[in-house]
Amino acid sequence: MIINDDTNTLLSRRAFLGQSGIGLGALAATSLLNDATAAESGQNDLPHFPAKAKRVIYMFQSGGPSHIDLFDHSPAIKKLHGSELPDSIRGGQRVTGMTAGLKNFLVCGPMSPMKQRGESGTWMSDFIPYTASIADKLTVINSMHTEAINHDPGITLINTGSQIPGRPSLGAWAGYGLGSANENMPAYIVLLSQGSGKNPGQPIFSRLWGSGFLPSNHQGVLMRSGRNPLLYLKDPNGLDRSTRREMLDDLAALNGDSFARFGDPEIQTRIAQYEMAFRMQTTAPEIVDLSDEPESTFKLYGDAARQPGTYAYNCLLARRLAERDVRFVQLFHRGWDQHGSLVPHLTAQCQDTDQASAALLQDLKQRGLLEDTLVWWGGEFGRTPFSQGKDGRDHNPRGFTTWLAGGGTKPGHAHGATDDYCYNIVKDPVHINDMNATILHCMGMDHERFTFKFQGLNTRLTGVEEAHVVQQILA
Repeated sequence: MIINDDTNTLLSRRAFLGQSGIGLGALAATSLLNDATAAESGQNDLPHFPAKAKRVIYMFQSGGPSHIDLFDHSPAIKKLHGSELPDSIRGGQRVTGMTAGLKNFLVCGPMSPMKQRGESGTWMSDFIPYTASIADKLTVINSMHTEAINHDPGITLINTGSQIPGRPSLGAWAGYGLGSANENMPAYIVLLSQGSGKNPGQPIFSRLWGSGFLPSNHQGVLMRSGRNPLLYLKDPNGLDRSTRREMLDDLAALNGDSFARFGDPEIQTRIAQYEMAFRMQTTAPEIVDLSDEPESTFKLYGDAARQPGTYAYNCLLARRLAERDVRFVQLFHRGWDQHGSLVPHLTAQCQDTDQASAALLQDLKQRGLLEDTLVWWGGEFGRTPFSQGKDGRDHNPRGFTTWLAGGGTKPGHAHGATDDYCYNIVKDPVHINDMNATILHCMGMDHERFTFKFQGLNTRLTGVEEAHVVQQILA
């Protein structure tokens, strides 16, 4: 402990370092941490400009969907099927990853016919007929790229802007910048599901929706399936609402005394989280109660939407959360990692996700929510154009596909291109940091000005490397 002679109070080392501005992450600026958001504290002048998107639904497909088999059309790749991937395409280097030791890199064309869809003529596979039916609502980016070649660093990079664990997630940045638009719900909600494309799927770590060095009340809140969607919200038997309120008032007073004594800003965060939990006790159960949904909803999303924990169920919950102005909803769906048995596993994974993904957009559209809701779909990287073993694909960070819809993006638009092998980008590359900068831009935030003081630096989501808003995909 450290004695503060001026006030004759005890300060914890953590709080002292925070107040003196010499480290420990989010505690580097106590005056900032005491405020709920950067906007409320007057920092960064947020929002920087009028937002096109009031909220984001981020449908993360963990494992690396095969862009070659779903979205990225190459007129030449069928003729190249079975040929050796040239050294020139590999950049004069051997391939890195699980297939680095292969003697031959034989090109494998798409496993399903690729057709032009809608009036926009956007290329999509027969694997995803429901998504293909809404092609004119989508902005498809065929030129995404990343440095990460394996799952853990890949999912960490795309979700936090860094391959190094411990940084704030995109959703945490959004919540910190703009706060919650619904006082009875957190700004950032997370929903998990496991696909049938590969079991078990890649692990998902809570740090992917963590707050990192931002105040801890901005971390994502995991909503589980079932009648008790959030842990520790339900009061014990025999405890009524008024008694709980009195207990929280007394607890807030005790925590207030602790803050006055120790100056630790996380104490104020704790008080705020208790109050949020109290308000959520009535709001959260109502959100997961689907009894008010008509049969037409389940016809749109599919019968799987009736089953808690499925991707379709989570897509429906995402719409219900968007209706209630939750700022950032993130779906993590595992299973997109087809190193072998590509056709049956990819078919199963698409059957799990295709109808519900398309239904969510149609549902948002018919409710007037798509215009100011930005929807993002994609994974941490793509797959290789050469086969792994007889019937699989390895990881490919060099070029892959994601799509967006609503929230100020350009519908019916395809951006960027890869080469004849769907391997290297030849037109309009979009780095993951560019995508994060664009998402923040749609929410009214300039990624270069939106910073947080950490370890003496004005740290931002998009890092120190140059990142750009992809203006070509904006309406």
